[in-house]
Amino acid sequence: MQTPHLHTGTLYVVATPLGNLEDITLRAIKVLGQSGAIACEDTRRASILLKHFDITGKKLISYHNYNEPKAIAHIIALLEEGSDISLITDAGTPVISDPGYALLHALHERNLKVIPIPGACALTAALSACPLPVNNFFFAGFLPHKKGRKSRLEYLAALQASFVVYESPYRIMKLLDELSNIVPDAEIFIGREMTKIHEEYITGTIEEIRQRLADGKTRGEFVVVVHPAGKKIIKSETDHADHH
Repeated sequence: MQTPHLHTGTLYVVATPLGNLEDITLRAIKVLGQSGAIACEDTRRASILLKHFDITGKKLISYHNYNEPKAIAHIIALLEEGSDISLITDAGTPVISDPGYALLHALHERNLKVIPIPGACALTAALSACPLPVNNFFFAGFLPHKKGRKSRLEYLAALQASFVVYESPYRIMKLLDELSNIVPDAEIFIGREMTKIHEEYITGTIEEIRQRLADGKTRGEFVVVVHPAGKKIIKSETDHADHH
């Protein structure tokens, strides 16, 4: 492991809003304003966010899944020169089903400093409004599109706990069909377009969710919470809960 230079910079992992721009922290605005450069998935979207908060004159570094090696080398070079850098993604908390792991691993190997600036996250936002048992849950992120998808869902269903996946509007109905074959009695909670104008939360059986989404409400990214055991187990868990 290399010894860091005395004046190396810090990488700040900065959470940004999911949709509503008011969901940014005061600290995030301050850190973005003080950073020498900002690494972002989409420079155009980042520019809109920065302009809204009057943060100008920042060097933007494109960092996404398709240019990671080159972008990581650039970021490391700037940090070793002493520049502080903020890492943001298109929305929410970086690294949570977003690019960032490879960068964090590379910085750890070089003993470079990383500081999280917490804030909005689609996962925790959905769980905070979910009426299903989530004191113990498994987060699976995005499922494989094709190969390994069925076996992954079977693995999740066998965990005997609620599990959470992210899903696109193009595959949400397919996911419901798959769940009906693997966990037909499951209770489902869906968060859609969170913090945006058409924000919606739906809870029900697989068939109830399918009916609610059948009228064209499949726009936007989905957070899907699945409680495999269904209503019967939910009631028994509630009955045995401690009340203080």
